[in-house]
Amino acid sequence: MTTMSLPRAARLTAGLARRHKVITGVIALFIVAAIAVTLATSGSSGPPSYPAAPGFTLSALGQPGQQVSLSQYRGKPVIINFWASWCPPCQQETPLLASWYRQQNGHVVLLGLDENDTAASALKFAKAKGVSYPIGFDPEVTVALAYNVDGLPQTFFLNADHRIVDHVIGAVTTAELAKGLSLMNSAS
Repeated sequence: MTTMSLPRAARLTAGLARRHKVITGVIALFIVAAIAVTLATSGSSGPPSYPAAPGFTLSALGQPGQQVSLSQYRGKPVIINFWASWCPPCQQETPLLASWYRQQNGHVVLLGLDENDTAASALKFAKAKGVSYPIGFDPEVTVALAYNVDGLPQTFFLNADHRIVDHVIGAVTTAELAKGLSLMNSAS
């Protein structure tokens, strides 16, 4: 067994202590710099800015003389679902939306917008899937274009100011509905 002389052990300990102080100082400096950059780039701009949802007025599917308009729901959060009867993911998604909407007992505004479809096919589809929420009929795809929808289905979650707070591309899930609903209500 070898023993180290006391002066050598003291020098080694002092060297390790200096290295520890340098490393700790560098880490502290890095943390302070990271906090400063975060504060400088985040600013105090307040809540996030959400894009405004384009307004629309469409004929109500299967209800001659009736209309579905975003402005009808001024001051209320709204979910807008773009779909078509010929769309396979829409065929999967629509029964879930219909069931979820019924479970909400009128506490949620959900608007279905049928795109690039025939009224007869859309109406048959909506009845078969148990849809009870309002449906706007948009065979010319004008509203979908305004929302930059380039595939179906797509769902937009709007807060009470009708700003888009979430957007789901593809068939929406129950978890995504819950998340979107939470964002809609917290961003109002």
